[in-house]
Amino acid sequence: MSNVDLILPLLIVAPILAATLPIALGLWFDRTGWPVAGLTTLGLFAGAVVLASEVYAGNEAVTHELGGYERTYGIELVADEFSMLIVLLVTAVATGVLAYTRHGGPRGNTFYTAYLLLTGGLLGISLTGDVFNLFVFLEITSLATYALVASGDGPESAVASLQYLILGTVAASMYLIGVAFVFMATGTLNMLELAEAIPDAQAQTLIHAGFAFMVVGFAVKVAQWPLHTWQPSAYQQAPDGVTPLIAALVSTASAYAFGRLIVTVFEVEYLATMPNAAAVVLTIGCVSVLAGTVLAVIQTEVKRMLAYSSVSQFGLVVAAYGVVIAGNSETAFVGAAIHLVGHGLLKAGLFLGAALVAASYGARTVDEYAGLAKERPVIAGSMAVLLFALVGVPPGVGFVGKWYIALGAVESQLWPVAAVIFLSTMLTLAYAARLLEKMYFTPPAAVDRPHAQGAVATDGGDADRDESAAADPEFDGTGTAAAAIRGGETRDPVSTGMVAIVVVAALGAVALGFAGGTLADLLSPFLTEVFN
Repeated sequence: MSNVDLILPLLIVAPILAATLPIALGLWFDRTGWPVAGLTTLGLFAGAVVLASEVYAGNEAVTHELGGYERTYGIELVADEFSMLIVLLVTAVATGVLAYTRHGGPRGNTFYTAYLLLTGGLLGISLTGDVFNLFVFLEITSLATYALVASGDGPESAVASLQYLILGTVAASMYLIGVAFVFMATGTLNMLELAEAIPDAQAQTLIHAGFAFMVVGFAVKVAQWPLHTWQPSAYQQAPDGVTPLIAALVSTASAYAFGRLIVTVFEVEYLATMPNAAAVVLTIGCVSVLAGTVLAVIQTEVKRMLAYSSVSQFGLVVAAYGVVIAGNSETAFVGAAIHLVGHGLLKAGLFLGAALVAASYGARTVDEYAGLAKERPVIAGSMAVLLFALVGVPPGVGFVGKWYIALGAVESQLWPVAAVIFLSTMLTLAYAARLLEKMYFTPPAAVDRPHAQGAVATDGGDADRDESAAADPEFDGTGTAAAAIRGGETRDPVSTGMVAIVVVAALGAVALGFAGGTLADLLSPFLTEVFN
């Protein structure tokens, strides 16, 4: 008898418990955070691979009821074809970012604690089977994110974290109110039991109100326009090694949870009969797609430009959910799932690339990227591949997700959605081309690059040694970084391993593009269950 279902609670409990160790052991021993985080992350990735092989090979969900209590009274964890895509993304990106921060920082014990707490919360969001514990894991994730954003340099980081905290708390409150309304109407919190109880509930007004509150809550969590204002500041002000983790996973997990509520809890057939549900979701998504791309085009800071790009890309996922409701479209749902995974990988790679450029080239604005292709050809080439994939150029994974969503919109005769996807692709090309032009066609000495990398946190316990000094690049008179990518030498802010992680992300974006059909096939059993 297989005990593979025990992996589900271990994936959540292990990182949360391990999060206490860096600070606790740090009272007696130096530099305990890295081995604890490294071993835990490798274990999580291995566990996710084993669980994914069981789910996809068996074509059925793996469930675990905590403590042996039935799901009506206890807590149920579920790993199915949809959730495993996000679990694999979370563990893979977390592993890559942790490897990057080993040299690139931050590396303090408090960072490793927040990192592990964030990873545990994200895996909890992906695997929980009831709507209240979804709220709990959303809050665990948010608390860790607030701390990570606030760990950046300067008061701007604290302000960005406070802004995120206020809006995040409002969003969580809205979602919790929605859960309370749905619970009052049905008497259950389990997702599968809610799916059975919601259509037959007497108090349909409470159900409708609960869904409305949840939509608003997730619109903030997923950073949909005009409730997106926390995201650009949070991404920009967080430490360079932290931004890839937040940008790739936090809103992705919330967007996944929103999709889970639509297809598993409320179900497509029920939402199609709810007045204005499809129109509201479609409008939120389409407006965010256009607003996000327009705002990205006018940005001068690269991290801020990529942050507004995320507003647009998540708008595309929400619009796909609207197509799913309006047209009962399996194709659009496949597109949303692939775009979630693809966008997470792309943004992790792009923000890691931006961190490398800031560390080795001293550039943070679009103009300061001038000549990057000549000075740092590998980094520039990797970022170019990731940007093309973000635009939707085949065979990048960005193309596959957009193709399925647009195809679903056309099949459902939602032509305005297809037009929005086409227009957003043109606008995405506009800001991507601006960065590519600077990297490949503008001389490197045309502008100064005053943005050297700031200090990063060091491993805790050794107050006599400031490793952040090794992260300060040296620049010559023309602004060109003197510290080249030599790999492993002292005072070199960029190692070969850090560059390799960005290259792997770029190759992964292309490989996932070729694997689009395979991902759709993996989701097929889940689609059959949801859309029957």
